[in-house]
Amino acid sequence: MTLSDGLFACAGAGALLAAVLPRALAGRPVSLPLVFLVGGFCIYLLPLPLPAIDPVQDRLLTEHVTEIGVIIALMGAGLALNRPVGRRRWGSTWRLLGLTMPLTVIATTLVAWWLLDWPPAAALLLGAVLAPTDPVLASEVRVGEPTEHEHDEDEVRFALTSEAGLNDGLAFPLTYAAVALAAAAGSGWSTDWVGGWVVEDVVFKCVVGVLGGILVGRLLGWLFFRPRSSILRLSDHREGFVAVGATFLAYGVTELAGGYGFLAVFTTACTIRAAERAHGFHNVLHDFVEQVERLFTAGVLFLLGAFIALGGLAALTWRGALTALAVLLVIRPLAGWAGLLGGSLRGRERWVVASYGIRGIGSLYYLAYALGAAEFPVPQEELWAVVTFTVLVSVVLHGVTSGPVVSRLDRQREKERGKEAAEDPGSPDGERPATV
Repeated sequence: MTLSDGLFACAGAGALLAAVLPRALAGRPVSLPLVFLVGGFCIYLLPLPLPAIDPVQDRLLTEHVTEIGVIIALMGAGLALNRPVGRRRWGSTWRLLGLTMPLTVIATTLVAWWLLDWPPAAALLLGAVLAPTDPVLASEVRVGEPTEHEHDEDEVRFALTSEAGLNDGLAFPLTYAAVALAAAAGSGWSTDWVGGWVVEDVVFKCVVGVLGGILVGRLLGWLFFRPRSSILRLSDHREGFVAVGATFLAYGVTELAGGYGFLAVFTTACTIRAAERAHGFHNVLHDFVEQVERLFTAGVLFLLGAFIALGGLAALTWRGALTALAVLLVIRPLAGWAGLLGGSLRGRERWVVASYGIRGIGSLYYLAYALGAAEFPVPQEELWAVVTFTVLVSVVLHGVTSGPVVSRLDRQREKERGKEAAEDPGSPDGERPATV
């Protein structure tokens, strides 16, 4: 038996587990990503001739693998959302992006600067790479498959899914800020880079990303649903793999135009939904993307577990571990709660959204990308150790708790709807109030 034979066997077993485990683990205090992360850790502890996993040495490979995983997840998130984009309909999302995300980045940067004694550029980089959230790693807190009714999504799942779909793209300007600061000042501080960063990395690239997504989405929406010829009308053929083509097309075209491809992919998905919101082809596209996404997520988390088993956390200090815990247990929950003040979410639901800012593949991608774009005055092994530990704790903590917590919220909603129906006999039993 050769090493490649064993790898084929493991890949096959992993793919089958990725198909079985989501249903087997539904509602239980364990998640599929957690299973694969632990599996990678345990297998790499065995005395087997396995290939080394090192994102520091294999930075470019790490960047591209995680990049594909992120854009596939963004297409899946956009296709799943039933609610049309709007100022009031997406009120929770705008609060999480406009208030919670900046507060989280600023607080994380200050903690890294003070507690870790990192230079400003490295501290800002940590705040930037830990900014994007990733509900793919806890499927209970994201919306399900597409439906015909925009009010089928509860506000908790909608807020977390839409936030993750957009902040994966909006973390890019923050990462570029850290890169620009490192290039301008090294281990010091400078403001010479701010003007160019605002014009190019914030305004221009964000606008091109959104416009690119809208244009590609409208083109594909027409191609899927509008042509008179059934040969060109792709929705008649129900081939889910075209969702991957749409993902790569939107990403590649927008990147070539100088915009943010992550923003474009999510915008494309939302625009395709808007082209024919109730069509069953959306379910075909979403199901295929979800399957690919699940395979990529399982693979990346397996490799992350392997990296940890091979000593990926050796450079982690107690200060780095404390910083990671502060981000997950203090900074994100408080920033989320503050950002959602005055919105439609109340009580327990506000705290659930605030607390489940899950860190995952997006953080790994941004770190790999930034380390290839500039030299930061902190050892790369230490940066990887802090980010890896943050993702590890997030996968364990949120993966264990998300199922029971969200199931309890669902039961409470059912009880409240039952009480409302009993108090108002004229209303249909179980009808969900419209969310705007």
